[in-house]
Order: sequence, then structure tokens, then C-alpha cells
Amino acid sequence: MRTFVMPLGLAAALLGPAAFAQDAAPSSDFLAPSLAHSPAPSSASSSTQAAASSAEPAGALTLEDALALAAERNFTLSAAGHELAATEGGIAQARVIPNPEVAVLFEDNRRDTRTTTAQINLPIELGGKRAARIGAAQKARELAQSQLGVTRTDLRASVIGSFFGVVIAQERLRLALGSAEIAAKGAQAAARRVAAGKIAPLEESKARVEQANAGLEVADAEAALATARLSLASLWGSGEARFSEAAGNLDALPARPDGAILMQALDAAPELASSRLELERRQAVIGVERSRQYPDLTVSLGSKRDNASDRGTMPVLGVALPLPLFDRNQGNLYAAMRQADKAADEYRATQVRLSRELQQAAQQLTVSRTSAETLRSTVLPAARQAFDAATRGFEAGKFNFLDVLDAQRTWFQARIRYLGVVASAYQAATTIDRILGR
Repeated sequence: MRTFVMPLGLAAALLGPAAFAQDAAPSSDFLAPSLAHSPAPSSASSSTQAAASSAEPAGALTLEDALALAAERNFTLSAAGHELAATEGGIAQARVIPNPEVAVLFEDNRRDTRTTTAQINLPIELGGKRAARIGAAQKARELAQSQLGVTRTDLRASVIGSFFGVVIAQERLRLALGSAEIAAKGAQAAARRVAAGKIAPLEESKARVEQANAGLEVADAEAALATARLSLASLWGSGEARFSEAAGNLDALPARPDGAILMQALDAAPELASSRLELERRQAVIGVERSRQYPDLTVSLGSKRDNASDRGTMPVLGVALPLPLFDRNQGNLYAAMRQADKAADEYRATQVRLSRELQQAAQQLTVSRTSAETLRSTVLPAARQAFDAATRGFEAGKFNFLDVLDAQRTWFQARIRYLGVVASAYQAATTIDRILGR
């Protein structure tokens, strides 16, 4: 019996996973992305080196520093990298062929009349199932690559927007501190004039109220700056902002091509490309489900030994083919087709949405740049000149303090408005870059 079954066992071993290692095992191209995205073994030296290579600067933070920190430490970006590495495993599994099966059948429990049949069953896939699986898995990898690009683009836009949000918050705090200082000087001047009997005590009370309001503006600006700093630091996974300030130039307004040129580049937008790849993947899944409508063939090879007969060992050859009478995978095919229809509608909806967002961002950038240049060249100098004149006139006794307050408020509001339109310009520019993947 041992000499009868052993050859079949050896045949099964030869037909096992080792025989198909070249076809089914992951290649070096498959292992490389996995190793590149897998976390390194934890050790004191590796942790120290990682911290040294991506340490957040304690002093001034530049935009390049912020982008480098986010690219290295952002968890959403690393998660997208792991997702891409995981798709390599899906491709490797799609290439695997079905396992063979070894079967032994005993008829009669008496040795002299026993019939023993040993066979190996080889499943053969029909209908192009393996090619369809590989195609769908490759589409999943392309989709993961595209989504990684979308994540990287979104992260870059978020870092730029948050960075200049900190710069604007810093400038707003400086404005509030300057206004508080001016209000304090005004209150002191009013107190001196009241003591000299030149103005009524009511004017000093108004000056003190303005000084208190300026202090509230400082508190609001400090809170806004703390929130902006924390928002920026969170993009590289930090719970606190260790940098002293964000070094950026608000006078250099962002510039982009006009809306017509931007719309021509919309077809290459990363998010739109990702939506298109999702449609292609869904269509590939339809091919997989359609291939499963064809039953697989099973070929059986073996030998049969009848102890009660003098015929010895007889070869056995069999073929098995399921009859697709009830289960033709019709439900899964229908679901895959409807999912593809959904992906097609989502692609068109994404195209319309991105087109609208791009046009709005381009228009907002144009309006914000025009407003900022007008404020910087005309409104701010005039407001500053009016405030200086009112201050000198008040000190000389020509104006009352209400005139000084009105001039100060006008100047402060003009500066705040300027910061607002600058923030809108950078927000519009980052929206354009996010959509177009720049």
C-alpha cells in the first residue's frame, strides 16, 4: 500500500506551492514597496536618528521646513502609502492558481477484497478568471497610487494654507498690540489734559474704554494665533507648536494663471484622475464577476488497485464539470454592474464639482489680489495719515478725543481688512493648487 500511495504524494508535493513559486510568489518589486512603507524596527538609535532628521525647529519656521515635516510625519500620508503597499499583496494573490487535491478512496474493509483508489484532482480555471483577477488587482494598485498622490497634494495645500494662516495671525497680533499701545498713549494724554482742565473727564473715560477694547482685541488675536499654530503643528503629528514664529512674507501676493488656462488643466487633476481610476476598477470587477459565470473543470488522475482481482493496478482518469443550472453568479454580476454605474456618476459629479470650485477659486484670487493692492497703495496710507493728523491735533488741543478714536478705528479696520483679503488670496491659491495637484 505504501508503494502505491507514495508516488501520488510526491506528485502532490511537486504540484504544490513550491512548484509555482515563480508564478505566485511575490517578486522583489512586490517586496520593495512593502519594505519601503513598513515601519522600521524600534530601537533607541533608530528613534534618535529619526528625531534628529525631522526635528521641528525651535526658532523661526519656514514654509520649506513645514512641508518637509508634514511629508515625513503626517499619518494620513503614511496610511495612504501602506494602502498602496497592500495592493501588491492583492496582485500576488490574484496570480495564484488553485491548489490541487489528493484523494484516497477505500472500498470494503476486508483486506482480500478491498479496492483502493488514489487520485489527484487538478482544478482548471475557465473563462479567463485568473487574467480578470489580475487586471482588477492592478487597477486597484493604480487607484491606490492615484489616491496617494491626492493625499500628498491635499497635505501640501493644507500646510501652505495653515502656514500663511499662522503668518496672518502673527501680523494680526502685532496690529492688536500696536493698537493697544496707541490706546494706552491716548488714555495717558487724555488724563493729562483732564488734569490740566482742558477737556472734560468724560473724554478720559472714553479713552479708558477704548484702551480696554484694545486689550480685548489683543486677547482675541493671541487665541487665534495659538489655534493657528496648533493647526499647523498637527499636520506633522505634533500636539504642540515648538517653533517661535512662522517666517513668511505677506507682501508677496500669490499669483496664478487666469481661469481659462486653469480650466484647461482640469482633466489632469489628481482627484478627477482618482475618480476615473475607480470607474476603471469597477469595470474590471465586472470582468471578474462575468468570468465566474463559467464553471471550472476538474481533471482527476490516479490509479486503482483491486486486491480481489488479478488485474493489478489500473489507471483512473476523470473529468468533473459543474452544471450552472442555478448559481450563475448572476447576483454578483448585477451588483458589480450597478457599482460601475455609480462610479460613472461619481466621476461626472466630481468633474462638475471641481470645475465649479476651480472657477470660484480663480475668481476669488483675482478679486483678493485687486483688493489687497488697492488697500496697500491707497487706503492704508490715507488711514494712517488721517490718524497721525488726528493724534497731533488732539495733543495740540485742536480736536477732541472722539476724532482720534474714529481715526484710530478706521486705520485699524483697514489693516484688518487688508489681512483678510491677503488670507483670501492665499486660500484661493491653495485651493487651485490642491485641485490641479501643483
